[in-house]
Amino acid sequence: MQAIPLWTLAPFAGLLLSIAIFPLAAAHFWESNRNKALVCAAFALPIALWLVVAHGAAGTRELAHKAMEFASFIALLGALYVISGGIYVRGSLAGTPLMNTALLAIGAVLASCIGTTGASVLIVRPLLRANQRRAHKTHIVVFFIFIVSNCGGLLTPLGDPPLFLGFLKGVPFEWTLGLWREWLLVNGALLAIFNLWDQRALNRDEMASAEPLLEEVQHHAPFGISGRRNLAFLAAIVATIYASGRGLGNGGEPWAFGVQEGAMLALAAGSWAATNREIHHANHFSWHPIVEVAALFAGIFVAMTPALLYLNEHAASFGIASPAQFFWATGVLSSFLDNAPTYLTFAATACGLDGIALEGRYLASYLAAGGDNAAVLSAISTGAVFMGANTYIGNGPNFMVKAIAEHAGIRMPSFFGYMAYSGGILLPLFALVTLLFF
Repeated sequence: MQAIPLWTLAPFAGLLLSIAIFPLAAAHFWESNRNKALVCAAFALPIALWLVVAHGAAGTRELAHKAMEFASFIALLGALYVISGGIYVRGSLAGTPLMNTALLAIGAVLASCIGTTGASVLIVRPLLRANQRRAHKTHIVVFFIFIVSNCGGLLTPLGDPPLFLGFLKGVPFEWTLGLWREWLLVNGALLAIFNLWDQRALNRDEMASAEPLLEEVQHHAPFGISGRRNLAFLAAIVATIYASGRGLGNGGEPWAFGVQEGAMLALAAGSWAATNREIHHANHFSWHPIVEVAALFAGIFVAMTPALLYLNEHAASFGIASPAQFFWATGVLSSFLDNAPTYLTFAATACGLDGIALEGRYLASYLAAGGDNAAVLSAISTGAVFMGANTYIGNGPNFMVKAIAEHAGIRMPSFFGYMAYSGGILLPLFALVTLLFF
């Protein structure tokens, strides 16, 4: 393709600003998923036309590639959303700081086992129910996004899409387990900060309440799980992702587009058919959150295409060489662009600096070359996963959790309000990660 003009980055910037400003300036208008889709289309369609008209067959292929990426993305999120919506944790967990911290810790572990999306949609509803009596609970959802929807998914390729792409390009499945120190530092620190924050919030709620709130949130009904067969569907989703990446049944080559996606949609349909509607009703299941995610990210995937192409075109000229530079460059761009292609862009840049051709499972060759290569790939991996938590659009589950929380009546921060949380809490932690590891 020809050089990417700077003006083509403007629609993506406009879409980001719309996502940030509309909830503040026109909240009622922005409540409608139809209106979200119209706004996204207004920014995405000019880019789609530009790709086709200005670049012909190459632009059409790029647009088709983005459409396939979006289809894979929404098939995974949608399947996990439907299946987890059929799992109901009976009873009520105690909404105490200790229990909330324990749930977030469990979510951090599950995120690396069933993915940040799977862990998020599985745990968020029980967590919200446990805290429904409390007045101040926005911070609970914010820390949930930090830990379960992002930072917890660092340890396996199943945890987050960038790591899965690395796995497809030759990174050994167990390699990311070596990032356990970074995982433990960030998630441990976030859990400690959350526990202190949540205790102060509960104390404030108690002081403002005429009733003994602590005793009230400690009361809970017996624990149990309805819809347990959906745990098997959830395991089947994880097995499908793993088998696709390993190329099982396809001579070791990743499955062709449509096979994995069709399998996941079939599992979602099976779960929906096999689940008692009373379970969906108890979970307050609604299609609104997943439709909102689909509407927003359909526009984002198209509008961000020139930004990614521009980045790929100029990445080698950015002067990025050290692990610390790769960590921050990958992380900052992963905060606003899709972290999966950003990961591949900087991994390709690192390979180019080392003379590794981008053919086949080229990241295996990159790691085998030794030197600082493992440290550089560690920096790219942690930057992509961790800093997806910096904004609502940094990772797919972020917006989904936000939508589920708002559907449950929790007032969530605006786009910039959320960034105030991430800037004050996450960025100092990431600076510490840089000092200790990169």
